[in-house]
Amino acid sequence: MKKQEKTNVMRLLDQKQISYKEHTYETDSALSGKEVAELLHQDPDMVFKTLVTVGASGEHYVFVVPVTRELNLKKAAKAVGEKNIEMIKSKELLPLTGYIHGGCSPIGMKKFFRTTVDETAMLFETIMFSGGKIGYQVEMNPADLSKIIDFEYGDICD
Repeated sequence: MKKQEKTNVMRLLDQKQISYKEHTYETDSALSGKEVAELLHQDPDMVFKTLVTVGASGEHYVFVVPVTRELNLKKAAKAVGEKNIEMIKSKELLPLTGYIHGGCSPIGMKKFFRTTVDETAMLFETIMFSGGKIGYQVEMNPADLSKIIDFEYGDICD
């Protein structure tokens, strides 16, 4: 595969001198996380998706969860101290984060939102998530993620 361009996520990681591996794949549309894991020959349990929610208070929250699992909205709300939370509408994603559906990364959003990573990330030497653009994934040690964004671990999945 030809050498790909750097995404903003990769440039931010390079600026902070944080080690990561880039993975790219060809696609005409957004794939499910499981399809991406399969395409890249990765364990789907270590491939994570980035979900953006809004709480009853109007605050937005980011949850990073394995592609093989679903975000439990009750557990997620409890993790961030909200009465309840819901997924934002797809059309709100780009103006809010700067990312499109299928290319949303916890790194490099227009504004930082409180972020919770599913606790299963700690089980892996590296995790993979969107590089900020469809067709781009970054793989890195979850502990290194804390060098670029603030987050907490939580039990947030079914």
